[in-house]
Amino acid sequence: MVKMKFNPYNKEIEVSQGDNLLEAVRKAGIFMDTPCNGSGACGKCKVKVISGNVISTNSRHITDEQKKSGYVLACQSIIEGNAVIEIPETESSSMHGMKIEDFSSRREKDIFQRSKEQILKSGMKFDTYVKKEYLELDPPTLDDNISDFERLKRHIKKQLNYNNVFCRLPILRKIPKLLREANFKITITHIPRGKGKTTIINIEKGDKTKELYGVAVDIGTTSVAACLVDLYNGELIAKASSGNAQIKYGADVINRIMYSTKGNGLEELNHAVIQETINPLLNKMYMDSNINKDQVVSFIVAGNTTMSHLFLGIYSNFIRMEPFIPAFVKAPFIKASELNIEVNPETFIYLAPSVASYVGGDISSGVLSSGMWNSEENILFIDLGTNGEIVFGNSEYLMTCACSAGPAFEGGEISCGMRASAGAIEKVRIDGNHEPTISVIGQEQPLGICGSGIIDLICEMMFTGIIDRRGKIIKDLNTNRIRFDEHGIGEYILSFKEQYDLDRDISITEVDIDNFIRAKAAIYSGITTLLNNLAMDFTAIDKIYIAGGIGNSLDIGNAVKIGMLPDIEQSKIHYIGNSSLMGCYLTLMSEDARHKLEEIANSMTYVELSVESQYMDEFVSACFLPHTDIDKFPTVKECLNKSV
Repeated sequence: MVKMKFNPYNKEIEVSQGDNLLEAVRKAGIFMDTPCNGSGACGKCKVKVISGNVISTNSRHITDEQKKSGYVLACQSIIEGNAVIEIPETESSSMHGMKIEDFSSRREKDIFQRSKEQILKSGMKFDTYVKKEYLELDPPTLDDNISDFERLKRHIKKQLNYNNVFCRLPILRKIPKLLREANFKITITHIPRGKGKTTIINIEKGDKTKELYGVAVDIGTTSVAACLVDLYNGELIAKASSGNAQIKYGADVINRIMYSTKGNGLEELNHAVIQETINPLLNKMYMDSNINKDQVVSFIVAGNTTMSHLFLGIYSNFIRMEPFIPAFVKAPFIKASELNIEVNPETFIYLAPSVASYVGGDISSGVLSSGMWNSEENILFIDLGTNGEIVFGNSEYLMTCACSAGPAFEGGEISCGMRASAGAIEKVRIDGNHEPTISVIGQEQPLGICGSGIIDLICEMMFTGIIDRRGKIIKDLNTNRIRFDEHGIGEYILSFKEQYDLDRDISITEVDIDNFIRAKAAIYSGITTLLNNLAMDFTAIDKIYIAGGIGNSLDIGNAVKIGMLPDIEQSKIHYIGNSSLMGCYLTLMSEDARHKLEEIANSMTYVELSVESQYMDEFVSACFLPHTDIDKFPTVKECLNKSV
């Protein structure tokens, strides 16, 4: 055995000689962003060998200068002896504090109100299915010596008219001591089960009828967002977000599915999303709001189909294999105790239903909150997260597909990319001298660039003549921000390391640009193919709703200019925030909304793009800025002509 020390975490572990360095980092419990899951393709797991013997293979991601300084790719390194390893801040800093849409801004409050009104206008009620009641029981006597549970049932029947009262073993264990400590004055939390039936899920001392809480959670491939809600008035008590700890096993669902099939991979992925991600978020919200977890009695979760499987610890390998079959699309209610989630153990977990292998409950939930199911207008709904999902339709029909966009919108597959967290460059402008102006989340020093910033950057580079419409950097420009490596691959320097005391320059390479062009092409060609299936074109679109992790900072005009969105009147395009989390909130507050959510999932028609012959032709044509056929983007064509 050899000893490994990891700085700045000051963690020491023992591993075997010959072990992989990335696996040692994981064993130490240190989060490391590894989008490619250790294949060496992404270059994100750079670490610095301070001392010791580590053997590493050469990588194009490690420059000669970095190699001399001791940098290696952890996934491509073997431990030969005791070593001290330094993990750069940029490789681990974006796990927590993700920038999410949390209903706090004026625009998000407006979105929230509009979604709520959609439910109310359709005749649905906001009324949680969980109830709380205060009871004063007669203490036992020699003349009235029935059991504690029978006494409780007698008073429930008398005061609440429930003839059949049920509870599980954990509640039965609480009853004897709690009744006496409370002097037989208690509050029960229960779930009515039809006429005359109810199930007790919690018992508290005294009158606690004003305290009833639920949690809504959006499990994204890249980030997880949660909010704690007062079930009586719908008020958001607390909110929290972080990166999904499963990221260390790959940036996309395919890598994670493959990892889940190896050894204890499925258990590790399940542990990562629940114990390392969701439970810490819950405990943070409880601490911020001074609420006990036993008071949380309703829990709604949405995620894509793979995330839903991994959340429940269900084998998911058949999702990625033709004919792409999930184990389930609608899960039964599950007790929180079965998943070790930090809420009242008797709480039922409800998982938003999926549609197909690559259109999950996050999309069903998003469509619910968008209100398009109740609209006469033709609405195009686009979720721009790690995966790209699209829904088109109105109150009469809903058609959906999933695009293989990859993680580029979340900063994946981009050399200096990162998620939208503190230190991410989210907005970029470039002047006539090719000098950039940047906006950084949290107004901190830049650590990388997120999806909205990449869209801005590519658009600005195209319109200032730094790149051509293929995404290739123009040579011989008079600026020190452009350089080419020994293979002739160009890059544009957005932030010099000396300016911000960084370990490396923040830049975008031609390889990065090509990856992002493919991602935006997947979205555009998915839209086109979906409309073609309905014998429609872009003129049929009345509104476009943009949702997902790309965030509030998305410049819709720039998204059109690079060819990600169709060139339609921009007043028709609206950003609707974290629609999945919003849909979970609506489901948390309304049983009617839950039934509508299930109806939406059942009614969507899924189009599998991998078997659509036209899709690949559309995709290839869209792998250009903005498109090979510039006439499809008349306003962009006009702007380009003016910039020449």
